[in-house]
Amino acid sequence: MQDSRPPLLYLTHRIPYPPNKGDKLRSFNILRQLARTHRVWLGSFVDHPDDRRHIPALRQWCEQTCVIPIEPGIRRVASLRGLLRGEALSLPYYRSPRLARWVEQVVAENGIRSAVAFSGPMAQYLDVPGLSRRVVDFCDVDSAKWTQYAADRRWPMSWLYRREGERLLDFERDAAATVDASLFVTEAEAALFRRAAPALASRVGVMQNGVDADFFSPANAGASPYPSGGPVLAFSGAMDYWPNIDAVTWFVGEILPIIRRTLPAVRFWIVGMNPAPAVRALASADVFVTGTVADVRPYVAHADVVVAPLRIARGIQNKVLEAMSMARPVVVSAASAVGLAARDGIECAIVEGAEGTAGRVLELLADPARRARMGEAARTCVEARYSWQAHLALLDQLLSETA
Repeated sequence: MQDSRPPLLYLTHRIPYPPNKGDKLRSFNILRQLARTHRVWLGSFVDHPDDRRHIPALRQWCEQTCVIPIEPGIRRVASLRGLLRGEALSLPYYRSPRLARWVEQVVAENGIRSAVAFSGPMAQYLDVPGLSRRVVDFCDVDSAKWTQYAADRRWPMSWLYRREGERLLDFERDAAATVDASLFVTEAEAALFRRAAPALASRVGVMQNGVDADFFSPANAGASPYPSGGPVLAFSGAMDYWPNIDAVTWFVGEILPIIRRTLPAVRFWIVGMNPAPAVRALASADVFVTGTVADVRPYVAHADVVVAPLRIARGIQNKVLEAMSMARPVVVSAASAVGLAARDGIECAIVEGAEGTAGRVLELLADPARRARMGEAARTCVEARYSWQAHLALLDQLLSETA
């Protein structure tokens, strides 16, 4: 029987499988949703050797793939040519003549009319003949993230990051002006972009993150990975990502000592792949750095309290949704809670500053019944508000509209 689904081009800056970190969780669920209603041609990059073995798995959702290996160190050097061209460094980092040729070829040969680009830099591949419906999922306003990074750096990195923020915003505005819809993960991010590009406000929308509540369920907690001892605080995430590095460094340096004055036996577990040297250096008798784990769920499910003390955060954090879905009490920074449909003190604890964070952690550790109530309320919130399928239905709507 002939497949009646229309063809579609999907471009991602990182291979969307396996869904084991924040951006890949979103890009994978988008791929899975798109494949329900379209025949998908996927163009992507793979920047980690371990991920190359997963390329064949993409065939179950894709008609064809073009996944280009890149070496981050070499790409960082190559991206410096953006300084000579007056463009954002993120653009040459993800620029590939091979991918550009593949895009032009598959669009022409397969009658592809619709395209979705995941992350701003991938929008540079959408200017090809034949495409009549184009959507960019920016996720966050990345230009604002670079500007935020600049505030915490010394010269020359402060200058370089500030420049990247300015040049990337120029590109984001130009890209958004040429596509049919620009999507962001929260209303706060969308509003920030609307202020930066008011003429494009009517084409800016929100597509929130979701969570697989069946996978991240208390029923899948498994056995505890923690040895017996004092109460456990846990943080999960990709530990080569600067906002996560900053979060755990701040937690260990400023917050944990306050907690230990009351609870000396407390233990902090940092759970996630690719821990940077600065993260590994935090390890001590009561601070544990796991590196890659086979399954993050037992670490989340058996923690007494999950913490998300991010000071640099854009969009809804998947790590927060996953912990809530596992019915854990989560202490989350105000920066991480922007756009989160959870009430302080009911579905989570929203905090500011080292003293405030430590205080709420101690309150929860002292009250098991309160932890249980918050965890149950968090799970209910996720089930009601954060279904991937419900959020991603917006894509089908946008792609079906007449250009």
